[in-house]
Amino acid sequence: MDEILNRQLPHDDAAEQAVIGSMLIDDLCISDVVEKVSSADFYSTQNRDIYETIHYMFSYNMKVDPITVLDQMKSRGKYRNNLEQYMAELMRVTPTSANVIEYCTIVKDRALMRNLVQTAEKINELVYEGSGEAENMLESAEQMIYALRQGRNINGLIPISTIISEVYEEMSKLGDGEKKLPGLSTGFADIDRSTLGLNPGELVILAARPAMGKTSMALNIALNAAKASGKTIAVFSLEMSREQIVNRFLSFEGMVDAKKLLTGDLNEAEWSRLGLAASTLSRTDIRIDDNPTLSVADMNAQCRRVDNLGLVVIDYLQLMQSSGSGHHYSSESRTQAVSDMSRMLKIMAKELNVPVVCLSQLSRANESRSDKRPQLSDLRESGSIEQDADVVIGLYREFYYNQDAENPNEAEAIILKNRKGETGSIRLNWMPEYTCFANLDTTHEE
Repeated sequence: MDEILNRQLPHDDAAEQAVIGSMLIDDLCISDVVEKVSSADFYSTQNRDIYETIHYMFSYNMKVDPITVLDQMKSRGKYRNNLEQYMAELMRVTPTSANVIEYCTIVKDRALMRNLVQTAEKINELVYEGSGEAENMLESAEQMIYALRQGRNINGLIPISTIISEVYEEMSKLGDGEKKLPGLSTGFADIDRSTLGLNPGELVILAARPAMGKTSMALNIALNAAKASGKTIAVFSLEMSREQIVNRFLSFEGMVDAKKLLTGDLNEAEWSRLGLAASTLSRTDIRIDDNPTLSVADMNAQCRRVDNLGLVVIDYLQLMQSSGSGHHYSSESRTQAVSDMSRMLKIMAKELNVPVVCLSQLSRANESRSDKRPQLSDLRESGSIEQDADVVIGLYREFYYNQDAENPNEAEAIILKNRKGETGSIRLNWMPEYTCFANLDTTHEE
């Protein structure tokens, strides 16, 4: 028993000291170190304080050497007695900075071991407390393990200095032109300009009345994101089969009439374009699940097992099962069920750290208005959907209501809510034969 009580969490003092020592004797290796380890990976509080100070100075392009680091630590209130001697000792015992990546690997490995121990203890507490159902306990355990696998902090409060460094680094990438958008491109230039793309942790609701083309828009976005990012795109379809979805992809990627795909009555040029489209699609990593009984918990569990996940698309909210939300609705209020699911989708987006695009039906309220363009209040069984969503986009085609419309193929993507900026209407081109949307200035050549 004494052995267990006196057992220390896994750590390696020598490796931690070698990492800090390398940063002090060779500032050229700092960029490599900050990519490999974070302050939370250090077991020693003193080592962690020195690392955070160097990271801060590096982020703001300040000169890093023992004298400047000591001065900065005094300014930050991190100075301790004998700190000069400790830093001098670190530099003395560090043989060379050439092996700093190996030292970082050891530090990272021990940090993961510590987090595993702490996570195991939390799971044990969860089970022995016996509160809730086993299925919910398993869901919580999977969330904790997933957070570890993603290298995310699971210990709650994070110092603002760490967050500032991450935000500053992201802004630097944008400023250097490494990235054109903070998030994934939808493939629609004006939508990207308004929303800044699809960003990690965001819940995007794509809402419309039936036959407006919301599934087509969602699949357009999924394929555009897959081709542009090279990331894995997860598509959950509760309405259409996977074969129907692939037909949609082939139609608008190959510019082949969707009806002809159902009959196979294609000419030589169309067969050629279809072959090229199939080749392009095969090179993307789009994964499709057409199980109509999926719940948010089911989707989340599947997505946690996907490496390099970039985007989740769900078609559509009102068809989803409410099971797994922690509530049971025998004679359920559908509004409450949908509200619970929209909240779970937002939590899912934050946990997976990817954008989630979910389709939603609109109510018939617009049918009684002279202007039938969608409004936020039209969200069917809305509950908390409009509160949970970061972006809400409504689709509208005038020709659907007015057969005498001047341009039957013009559509509008109306940004009804946008936490990052402006709202307003964006005009698009609807191509019914290919079941897809395009930018108005897009032209397609045979």
